[in-house]
Amino acid sequence: MTRIVFMGTPEFAVPALQALIATQHVVGVVTQPDRPSGRGQQLTPSPVKRLAEAANIPIIQPVSLRKEEAAAPLRAWQPDLIVVAAFGQILRPHVLNLPRLGCLNVHASLLPRWRGAAPIQHALLAGDTQTGITLMQMDVGLDTGGIYVQEAIPILPGDTAATLHDRLATLGGEMLRRYLDDIINGRLTPTPQEDTLATYAPMIPKEAGEIDWRQTAVYLDRHIRAMTPWPGAFTTWQGQLLKILAAQPLPDYVANGRAGEVIAHEPPLVLTGAGALALHTVQLAGKRAVPIADFMRGRPDFIGSVLGTGH
Repeated sequence: MTRIVFMGTPEFAVPALQALIATQHVVGVVTQPDRPSGRGQQLTPSPVKRLAEAANIPIIQPVSLRKEEAAAPLRAWQPDLIVVAAFGQILRPHVLNLPRLGCLNVHASLLPRWRGAAPIQHALLAGDTQTGITLMQMDVGLDTGGIYVQEAIPILPGDTAATLHDRLATLGGEMLRRYLDDIINGRLTPTPQEDTLATYAPMIPKEAGEIDWRQTAVYLDRHIRAMTPWPGAFTTWQGQLLKILAAQPLPDYVANGRAGEVIAHEPPLVLTGAGALALHTVQLAGKRAVPIADFMRGRPDFIGSVLGTGH
């Protein structure tokens, strides 16, 4: 029986662990330490930890696996294979070389496109029409290892990072169920990536959510969807933070005015570098998210204002 250790942390990794629990022999789980969360900043276990506890699987939560001694509990499990899904730490050679079958990663893109930490958001930002899951052999590079198998899904016009995340997480679990036995038994072998086709998806910082109204309406639609749910696409109005949660691009709309100017319309429009965005759902700092019609009540000065700063 193949001894498998799973390494993962957020919700994305849960379907992968569920698939392993249902079909394989999971001897241990490695996940990130509990983090402060919510208004009370109480220490909260990761989604993967909660699932592992419910399944009575041994758990370790190292702050870092950078040093060899930190991997001692991992070695004690004597894994034949380590399966990784959104673990959140770079693995060093002393971990990668530990299992006889190596380490397999469930990556949320069609590698070599979108290597890195935020492939879902970058696929949306770029206007890709499809993405998918790659099961890959891990090496010391950033998502550079050989590919066992890939499956693609379409990116739908209304997809956000949240909806795409959920579909890809589900697909990752399904692919482990379908292909892991073939990988373990050598019926699937890794194919080297074409490095010349590689693109990169660095982590999204909070400030990346700020809307630049000089961009086109088509791009800003993608930006809003890519930043949902985190960090959220935001602008400023009267010195206050205003999140744009849902909007519709009108790429052919033409009007006199400056980028970021709010135009009277039903619903209100914001002019962009090319076209306009029709606002549907917004959230003022400290308030709940509301339809734009509710936001407009009592705020007639919203029309004619210019959103954003520094332009």
